[in-house]
Amino acid sequence: MKNILIFGNSGAGKTTLAKKLQHEFNLKHLDLDILAWTKSSTPTRKPLSQSINDIDTFLEDANDWVVEGCYADLLEYVANKANELIFLNPGVDICIKNCQNRPWEPHKYVSKEEQDKNLDMLIDWVREYELRDDEFSLKQHRIVYDSFSGNKNEVNEPEY
Repeated sequence: MKNILIFGNSGAGKTTLAKKLQHEFNLKHLDLDILAWTKSSTPTRKPLSQSINDIDTFLEDANDWVVEGCYADLLEYVANKANELIFLNPGVDICIKNCQNRPWEPHKYVSKEEQDKNLDMLIDWVREYELRDDEFSLKQHRIVYDSFSGNKNEVNEPEY
């Protein structure tokens, strides 16, 4: 069984790497962004229990998988089921550059224009990664990484 968890800051390359591994190893792929938020005009986080139920549904249907995201509370849950962990931590400047070059994500936005309306807010948020103390922060990601006892790798210079 190949069960990989990928996490890091926005723009770190999580989705790019997850898709590469998905195709290379025929893995089922889950982007935690899809199940972490309500579908409403003002996006809010779903209750943790609801997101965990959605994760369990995904995992029940997959023997080999790759899950990616930035939510430490959900990452901790998935880490208990993973046999490999990849922490993408290329630094804020690379993450910002990747956000600026991000292709349209149709599973998140109705158009590229709609996605780009959030770019300035996203870049400001990415810049705060090392300063924040929330579930999306470097501090919380470091805790997830350090507490994982299985095969793990922190990637500071991604090659994707």
